[in-house]
Amino acid sequence: MPREWDGIISQLINRRFSRPAARFLAEFTRATPNQVTIISFLSGLISGLCFLYHPLIGGLLAEISSIIDGIDGDLAHLTGQTSSFGGFMDSVLDRYADAAILAGMTYYAFTEQNVALITLVGIAAMVGSFLVSYTRIRARSDLGVVFRSGISGYAANRDVRLFIVMIGGILNQVFACLLFLAVLTNVVVATRMWNLHSNSDGEP
Repeated sequence: MPREWDGIISQLINRRFSRPAARFLAEFTRATPNQVTIISFLSGLISGLCFLYHPLIGGLLAEISSIIDGIDGDLAHLTGQTSSFGGFMDSVLDRYADAAILAGMTYYAFTEQNVALITLVGIAAMVGSFLVSYTRIRARSDLGVVFRSGISGYAANRDVRLFIVMIGGILNQVFACLLFLAVLTNVVVATRMWNLHSNSDGEP
């Protein structure tokens, strides 16, 4: 299902690849958006597995998965195959892929001395990542609010998170990347809650 707006990394990088790829698929193949969604999901799973031993490959695959994740929406728009189920499946499989990537990163970062700390940071990064997506959906469905600007709108979207993962993998700074994601995602969630509360009519 095509997105109503793009994150900053999607605007600057991902769509430069996803849109030409979608046009090629629409013109020369019978690929469906849901098939592309599954490929993106599998790329995310493989990224997580690669992070167990090869963070460089894992990071690059995470960004590739992010780019492919944009192709399904572009293809749906070009072929008129948009569907509510397609958007639902895309969202669910994205969460599974994110979990696999963050779990792989957490495992790679393990050392005998600080397993507990790394586990805590990995869990915080995973929960924060899920809540970024969850708060966006609930804010729109419950309050009619769409986060389109500032920290709430752009700082921790999935395209940004996977780009950060790629950088962490390339630099072999996996734990630092996990820690940054843990802080960033949860700060964004807290900022959204504060903004919504401040702009509400006094409702709890």
